[in-house]
Amino acid sequence: MNPALPLAVLGLVDAAFSGYRAYAGRDARIRRQRAVVRAALRGLAVGSVLLLVPALTAGAVLLFAEDPDRAYEALADGGTGFLVPIWAYTLAVGISFASYFALPYRAGTLAMAFGLGPLTLARPLFVAGACAGALVGGGWTSLLVGAVAGAAALCVEPYVHRRWYAFPV
Repeated sequence: MNPALPLAVLGLVDAAFSGYRAYAGRDARIRRQRAVVRAALRGLAVGSVLLLVPALTAGAVLLFAEDPDRAYEALADGGTGFLVPIWAYTLAVGISFASYFALPYRAGTLAMAFGLGPLTLARPLFVAGACAGALVGGGWTSLLVGAVAGAAALCVEPYVHRRWYAFPV
């Protein structure tokens, strides 16, 4: 199985949420659905551009490899190793969202605060774990591509924040 498609989908969804997080709490208006959608689209746009960097890195690895077939297998194995911690993070976020929507208002809000708050702070640790998974699964070239992908994913929110939301609306 080639993990490129699930990684790309998860990276783009993460970029949209990063755009939202860069905007959240910056606007005191009550009805702000358009602003939230605009923030998510800004994160998605920035993430789409930044996630091209690991794709180009993987392409360069394949281009300059002595044995491209073996390098492709190593990158695929490393991508699978990268994907495992990211799936665990996605599952935890999904459970937190499901609790928010399934539980009554106060319990759902509490579940969201206890779930998503620490998960947002632990996000770099999951990315580091994913890089370790890429190293174990595919070796040093996979670590290179995984580290570039992780850095790109972690750069979306600060870039969107500085570009559009440095000051409160």
